[in-house]
Amino acid sequence: MSKTPGFSTRAIHAGQAADPTTGAVIPPIHVTSTHMQDGIGNLREGYEYGRAANPTRSALELQLAALEGAKHAISFSSGLAAEDALLRGILRPGDHVVIGNDVYGGTYRLLASIFASWGIEHTVVDLGNLRDVQAAIREQSKVLWVETPSNPLMKITDIAELTELGHASGLIVVVDNTFATPALQQPLSLGADVVVHSTTKYLGGHSDVVGGAVVLNDAALHEKVRFMQFAAGAVSSPFDAYLTSRGIKTLDVRMERHSANAQKIAEFLEGHDGVERVYYPGLESHPGHALAGQQMSRFGGMLSLALTGGEKAARRFAERLSVFTLAESLGGVESLVNYPSEMTHASVKGTALAVPENVVRLSVGIENVDDLLADVDSALARVAKKR
Repeated sequence: MSKTPGFSTRAIHAGQAADPTTGAVIPPIHVTSTHMQDGIGNLREGYEYGRAANPTRSALELQLAALEGAKHAISFSSGLAAEDALLRGILRPGDHVVIGNDVYGGTYRLLASIFASWGIEHTVVDLGNLRDVQAAIREQSKVLWVETPSNPLMKITDIAELTELGHASGLIVVVDNTFATPALQQPLSLGADVVVHSTTKYLGGHSDVVGGAVVLNDAALHEKVRFMQFAAGAVSSPFDAYLTSRGIKTLDVRMERHSANAQKIAEFLEGHDGVERVYYPGLESHPGHALAGQQMSRFGGMLSLALTGGEKAARRFAERLSVFTLAESLGGVESLVNYPSEMTHASVKGTALAVPENVVRLSVGIENVDDLLADVDSALARVAKKR
C-alpha cells in the first residue's frame, strides 16, 4: 500500500500475517516454552526461550505498535507490570516523579508503597494547572506521568502542552492511554514519549484476559524496558497474547458503540434530581470538553456520577443496577459499575487522590442503550424511595 493503512486496517492486519505453512488466516498460538537451536547460539528468527520472546507475543507487539503509530511495543502480564518495568528502566534512587491528582489508584500505590521505599519520590499535582506542574518539577525529576481522561473523575489534560513543559526540563512524558485507547487518542503524535496500557480493559475488550503494554519510539529506552521484562519475567502468556490480539481487531467499532452509549447515558443523568454532577467529557458542561474534542476523536465509554444523597445513595445506586454488573475493572463489552472509594481506589483513601464517597463509576458497554438507560433510571428511582 502506498499510504499508511487506516486504524481499523492496522488493528486487523498488523502482525497478523497468514501462517506460511498452512495458510491459516489466524496465526497459530505458539504454546511452547523453548525453541530448537540450529547449533549453539544459532537461533531461528531470534527465538530461544519463552521469557525472552514468543512468536504469538511478538505478533501482538507489532499490532500494539501499529495502533499507536510507534516503532516499539512490549506486551506484559498486567498493566501494573508494564508500569513497573518502565519506571525501573528509567528511575534510580534519588529520582523524582510528577503525577496527577486523579491518577489510577494502582499507579499511585506502586509509587507510594514500593518505589518510595527504594528512595524514589513523587509529587501529586493538578495537571490542568501548568504553573503548579512547573513548580512541582525538581532537578531530580525524571518522569511526568499523565492520565487523560483520568480515573475516575474524567479530567482532561493537554498532552501537547504538558509534553512541551516536561521536555523543557528533560523529563520523559508518559501517558496512560487506557481509557481513551489509540482508537480515540494518539499521545505519541502529540509529543509524548511513552504510552502505557492496561490491555485488560478496552484493548482485550471482553473481560477475559489480564495484560499490559508499553509503547514507544525511543530504541534505547525500549531496550531498557525489554531487559527489565526479561530479567524479572512479567511476560504475557501465548494464549493471553492471542486473546488480546483478537480483541484488538474489533476495537474501533467497539469504541464507536461505547462512546455513543456513554454519551446518551451522560445526557440522561445530567440534570437528574438524584445526580449532583456528571463527569463525562462529551458533555458541554465538562470543563475539558473543548480540549477533549481537540485531542480525542470521540469521548469514550467511561463516565462517573456524584449522587446528591451522599455515600449511602452512591452505594445503593451501585448495588441496585441489574444490567450493569457490580465489579472491578472496565472496558469490556458488558456494562460494569464500580464504587471507587471502596473498590478500585481504596488504596488512595486519606490522600490527595481520595475519590469523593458519593461518586460511582460506570463502564458503559455495548448493550442496547435503551436497556442501559432503563436500568440507570430504575436504580435512581429505587435510591430516591429510600431517602
